[in-house]
Amino acid sequence: MSNLNRRLASVANGQLGIVSRGQARAVGGSNRQLRRRVQSGILNQVGPNTYRLPGAPPGPRSDLRSLLLDIGGDVWASGPTAAALHGFDGFTLRAPFDAVTLRDRNVRRIGHRVHTTTQLDLIDRSTIDGMATLSPARTVIDLARFVSVEELVVAIDSGLRDGGFNDDLLLRRVFALAGKGRSGIPKLLDAIHTLDFGRGGHSWLEREFLRLLADARLPRPDTQQVLTRAQDRIVRVDFRFPDTNVVVEVLGFRYHRTTEQIARDAARMNALTADGYRVYQYTYATVVDDSASMLLEIRQALGL
Repeated sequence: MSNLNRRLASVANGQLGIVSRGQARAVGGSNRQLRRRVQSGILNQVGPNTYRLPGAPPGPRSDLRSLLLDIGGDVWASGPTAAALHGFDGFTLRAPFDAVTLRDRNVRRIGHRVHTTTQLDLIDRSTIDGMATLSPARTVIDLARFVSVEELVVAIDSGLRDGGFNDDLLLRRVFALAGKGRSGIPKLLDAIHTLDFGRGGHSWLEREFLRLLADARLPRPDTQQVLTRAQDRIVRVDFRFPDTNVVVEVLGFRYHRTTEQIARDAARMNALTADGYRVYQYTYATVVDDSASMLLEIRQALGL
């Protein structure tokens, strides 16, 4: 075996038998030498820029590794492909694969889906078996473009079960990315809401609000209280502090301000005000990123 063959084999053996053109050049192989090795059967060309050692075990992981190496540079497995790598229930690693690159590149590969993104923060990146992939939380967010609400519920549950993320991390990433025109966010929120409902009573935002109150040693409010009626509908609020007129509503991502809802919310607020309640409303951003100001305001409202 020639020295070049040994160097190529050394690189490929750590990559399921795959070596890229760039890696071959880095160990002294020219395009001409690579062509000769393909012609002689020492290498099998499996992509425009990738080669497989004869006898290397074929399979979906090897094929995905080949695709990522063939694209080269900054590229990550994404969508259903990343979901399969992370072991989400209901997802199988198979072609066509999904991958994502940064938007300054224009990459196509026949038989696969190569997407682009304007940025990918370090928190959204991961590595599995030496292959770059989206993190579990970012994978769930990315999946919303491809699959149904029911499949998203299973994916989220898988990520939570296996420790890929927790409620807080997932919702923080949703909040960070929701305002960037990312498709699928409403569907993802429906899936999150389904899981919250199934867990019995409070959304994650409501549970976080209660946790913050407890940490601040503030009184625990009653939850989901029916206080009055407006336009022939009962008015149920998220929180009411016992023996006070202080009411709190937390406004999660599902708070969509349609024209109809604006009118309904105004009627609710007017009915509560007419009955003497003081209503405080806090958005997800306030609860998560400005909890100190929120807690101070509640403390003052309670006269503590």
